[in-house]
Amino acid sequence: MANGSEVVHGYPHLDTVRAAITALYRRLSPEGLYAYAVGVAPADVAFAADDDLHLGAQRVARALVRQLRLPDARMIVGFREMEHAAGVELAAGPEYFIELNDRFRTHRRDIGAALAHEITHVLLHRLGLAFPGTRDNEILTDTATTYLGAGWLLLDAYREDGVSSQKLGYLTPEEFGYVLAKRSLAFGEDPSTWFTSPQGYSAYTEGRALALRDERQPPLTTAGRVSRHRYARDRRHALDHPGADASPGTAYAFEGGRAAPRVSFPCPTCRQRIRVPVRGRIRARCGLCHTVLECDT
Repeated sequence: MANGSEVVHGYPHLDTVRAAITALYRRLSPEGLYAYAVGVAPADVAFAADDDLHLGAQRVARALVRQLRLPDARMIVGFREMEHAAGVELAAGPEYFIELNDRFRTHRRDIGAALAHEITHVLLHRLGLAFPGTRDNEILTDTATTYLGAGWLLLDAYREDGVSSQKLGYLTPEEFGYVLAKRSLAFGEDPSTWFTSPQGYSAYTEGRALALRDERQPPLTTAGRVSRHRYARDRRHALDHPGADASPGTAYAFEGGRAAPRVSFPCPTCRQRIRVPVRGRIRARCGLCHTVLECDT
């Protein structure tokens, strides 16, 4: 929880975020992920000024348990002084104990954001899905929270002005925006009207721009003219010099040499790498998320 300290911006964790999206598709399958196509509604996690603190927290927790499709998971929420925003006790269940930082007693609008991250920890624990190392595992948790329809709360909790700042979670605001936009592109849900934080909305639009660029990279036919020209140059070079790398900053790679040239590139939806022959216009189908892609290889 960044509270008053400098907020990191940009995409320092992008590789791990993309790996987390791929891991979700592998563990839950495309059909399983579509069960989360509708995100948690703002009304279900709203905290009115006259709500009882503990009863309200329990109500919001139940809404997030439903959103994350956790069966028989009862969340008991308490408050205490602590360094971090929140913590959860990952026992076998059926009851889980979540502790929230005492500051949420007076910052009630962000209780849903803190709970969303901790309840996703419970879900990933039950799924047996984890990344090695605390940092990468927390990035996985933030990514999963967002991709499964509850993480817009974490981005909406980001607020920053000339004298103060607040951000919850381990992703940067723009990375939250990127994952939220990837979810929007996959499931057709527009979260833009849910934001109460202007800074959160701005970070979403920046992340969305990067997510849209994923959809316009060669060899996809949606790539722009400059990208297509660079791709053609790299293809010629790869055919003449087998094993040579493509231009810096490109996501595609050539292999096989002149005899049987192939190109690999990440699926814009799930980031799984796809390999197809280099032979002009073809239609490729991602073996993981089943997205059908129009390519010009």
